[in-house]
Amino acid sequence: MRASTRRLRLLAAASVAFAALALTACDNGEGTRQEGAASEAEQPSEPMDEGKPAQPAPKPDRSTGATAPGEKGTSGKGAGRGSAPAADDDPNAPAKRVPCTAANSKITAAPVPRPLNHMLLTITNTGSKMCDLPGYPIVKFEGAQSVPPVMEQSKPQAVVSLAPGKKGYAGVILSAGDGSGGEGRTVRSLEIGFQGSDRMAPATLQAKDVYIDASLRVTYWLPTPADALT
Repeated sequence: MRASTRRLRLLAAASVAFAALALTACDNGEGTRQEGAASEAEQPSEPMDEGKPAQPAPKPDRSTGATAPGEKGTSGKGAGRGSAPAADDDPNAPAKRVPCTAANSKITAAPVPRPLNHMLLTITNTGSKMCDLPGYPIVKFEGAQSVPPVMEQSKPQAVVSLAPGKKGYAGVILSAGDGSGGEGRTVRSLEIGFQGSDRMAPATLQAKDVYIDASLRVTYWLPTPADALT
């Protein structure tokens, strides 16, 4: 009887020892727990349903102006650097030009050494807008009863236009070098008129006296001094 009881106690002790060893193995990351972790790691992700089509990526909300990665945003006006300016923004557009007049111009008159008996008129746009110079200057020296005619051969292909601060030119033949212009006279003041306007502008004479006779002629308004004195 005592032997049986001792044997039972030994079996119980052995069972306890075996259970302790098994727990120790699990706590060290080996055995049953390790296998469970490996099994979880090897579980595949949720399989794709082959019967359903792939869903496209969501598009950006255009109403907010947002753009997707890699896209370039644009805005209505002036989207690109190379865009041409709108006609309404061009200060030189024909609709925004004004005539050159006595109110927006300054004129000087200077005799020149070559050609002989010639004078150069220089007009400067003193306004803030592009101005056009149609036709030819209406030249009126002091005491004149009429204005000299224009030399038709000097007519340019296009009307001369002056940006603010820019200049235009006209030539004046003062007298005939061979005396064919008849009896002349000396003048000391000059006014210039414009086509389509009744107002005259004083021209600054850069000479004390200017001799004129009946051969007096003018050119059209031209873009360069060389054109005006040819």
